[in-house]
Amino acid sequence: MTRRKAVIIPSVLLSLGAVALATPAVGDALDTSPRTSASHSGTSTPGQRTDDVVDAIERHAHPLRTTDPGGSLRDLAALDRMVKDAEVVGLGEATHGSRDFFRMKHRVFRHLVEEKGFRTFSLEVSWSTGLRLNDYVLDGEGDLRKIADEEFQGSYRIWNNRDYIELIEWMRDHNRQHPLDKVQFMGNDMGWAGPELYEKVTDEVARAYPRLLKRVTALYRGLAPTTDAGTYAAEYPKLPLAERQERAERTGKVYELLREQRPGPGADRRQHLWTVQHARAIHQMAKGFALDLTDEKQVTEMMRMRDQVMAENVAWWHRHTGDRTLLSAHNTHVSYDSFDERYPKTQGAFLRDTLGRKYVSVGFSFYKGSFKAFGTDDDVTRTYRVDAAKPGSNEETLDKVRQDDYLLDMRTVRGAARDWLNTSRVTWNIGAGWPDPVTYESAPGRAHDVLIHLNDVEATEYLGKP
Repeated sequence: MTRRKAVIIPSVLLSLGAVALATPAVGDALDTSPRTSASHSGTSTPGQRTDDVVDAIERHAHPLRTTDPGGSLRDLAALDRMVKDAEVVGLGEATHGSRDFFRMKHRVFRHLVEEKGFRTFSLEVSWSTGLRLNDYVLDGEGDLRKIADEEFQGSYRIWNNRDYIELIEWMRDHNRQHPLDKVQFMGNDMGWAGPELYEKVTDEVARAYPRLLKRVTALYRGLAPTTDAGTYAAEYPKLPLAERQERAERTGKVYELLREQRPGPGADRRQHLWTVQHARAIHQMAKGFALDLTDEKQVTEMMRMRDQVMAENVAWWHRHTGDRTLLSAHNTHVSYDSFDERYPKTQGAFLRDTLGRKYVSVGFSFYKGSFKAFGTDDDVTRTYRVDAAKPGSNEETLDKVRQDDYLLDMRTVRGAARDWLNTSRVTWNIGAGWPDPVTYESAPGRAHDVLIHLNDVEATEYLGKP
């Protein structure tokens, strides 16, 4: 395995853009300067006057006062009409490392909790990490900084930032004040299955199905991580493909074995469902990494599988908790419309299939700013900055609106502006790794229902190891 592939493979879990860098053909195109700007080119749709498009968007735009999660939320009142009776709201981000996106998510979640009855915040982090964080959010179990340092590693390390810590602390404070009406945290991703997840399964098997314990223990033998999450994420893809496939075969047998069980009279059926889901999460991780990540077609298969898994886990959580849920992920995940052939179907599209209009997608755009990302040549996390969006891009036109920061329900826009929103053109699409030589195109109105546009964003304060 080459150095480049060793660095990039874990980023499959966070960034479509980073996956593209695994192909040698684009390797020479990289510029490793910490200050860089993506190459934008594009044209307006024939017959559309930019002024007409801007005027129409301006008339429908609702100005945002701030991205600061504290204080008044009155400027978010318009969001209520856009969300309506949605059960899951996907809230994207145009970079994985800008504080303004994270702080705005905090604001939106707080508003949805207080005004719309939402009770779960879901993040693209592993199922087992979500369980640890939920124990802290619900009951104060563990030390948040320690949990973050241990869980936000490897491909998930960008989440170890000041803004997400403050959001989780707000959730804990909310639950102290509302002990009978708590909010929850869930992880929906498949990149890591912590040792405690294996313990949850085997402990419940020992309690409810003791006759199966020997078999389940044998199938899980040697699979639970014995290193930290970062080391595990780096080393697991290096295992021989046949070994990874054999491990997935074993985790699949445990999952199917538990699915076949029928709790006896008086048994805790809810606990059984959760145990099956824990076993499913373990298998999701093993199955994903049982693919050949040096084969471009199988990487594409993994990308599709990953988004399907994330959507299924969110739907499962919603179905079994009843919580209205804010789903936080990159724009490319919460959207309906995939704009890269290596990314065949998105989490948002899967959720629309499952929930119909009960799922609403909200995307972010920005004109310029900074973000944290890992260097695609050296894997070191640092701050990067992109200059003003180039002529012809989505962001260049969106930023001509007189409101610097605004909320737009794209479903209500008509005429030339509607056509403009439904036309693909180059766009910022910045994932976990940078620089990224790929030029991305998307149509905002096809990708999302609602758009939050910010003029200038700043990098988050990263708390993990560089």
